[in-house]
Amino acid sequence: MSLVTTTVHGRIHELRLARPPVNALNPELSNALAHAVHHAVAQGAGGIVLAGGPKVFSGGLDVPYLMSLGGDQDALLHAWTCFFSAARALAACPVPVVAAIAGHAPAGGCVLALCCDYRIMADGPFRIGLNETQVGLVAPEGIQYLLQRVVGVHRSERLLVAGAMPEAQEALRLGLVDELTDIDEVPLRARVWLEDLLQLPQMPMRETRAIARRDVVAALEDERIDLPRFVGQWLHPDTQDALRAMLARIGK
Repeated sequence: MSLVTTTVHGRIHELRLARPPVNALNPELSNALAHAVHHAVAQGAGGIVLAGGPKVFSGGLDVPYLMSLGGDQDALLHAWTCFFSAARALAACPVPVVAAIAGHAPAGGCVLALCCDYRIMADGPFRIGLNETQVGLVAPEGIQYLLQRVVGVHRSERLLVAGAMPEAQEALRLGLVDELTDIDEVPLRARVWLEDLLQLPQMPMRETRAIARRDVVAALEDERIDLPRFVGQWLHPDTQDALRAMLARIGK
């Protein structure tokens, strides 16, 4: 079964993460997502909807898998490289991308959403955010910038340092998401937003969008992520202790 399924609605391609139960981002899913984005564009998509599973958009990186790698820095670097390749595919996509968030979106799930043009979230007790400090991780500078871009510098600092995960209504108030709707309507509302853009003259819209989003692409450049340093921090005793405690809480 494909890890990313594609449904075509005219000029809009809906890409759905399909790695139950929580769409944990291992290298295979990350690579499948990057490929699906590029393939949709090659097939003439005018816009892309990125959807996840019911109740969970994506639970972020596959921590049990990453922990199973132990101290193998090459394997860890490969796993994180695959994830950031998927994030860059979304950020640099030449057509608009909407995140259809029908559930929780912590950590890596939030990063993917921040790489999209627009975020529509299910209204309800669902949370989204960069909770890295809660599990012992450091959010790279480029990822911090993506959050700053949508909520502002001061609010971003407060959220990042605390590893906060606001619920949908608060996320909307902060600007972390752009719109709330009923959980069953999230993909539909995403398509409606894209259809409005598709009514515009396409060259001016896409060129204007590309200029406006240069900073999103730049935030994911290697020097602003610094994966070797990040992997070194991953192996820090504080991080490993926090990750093991998290796995114990969720029974992994």
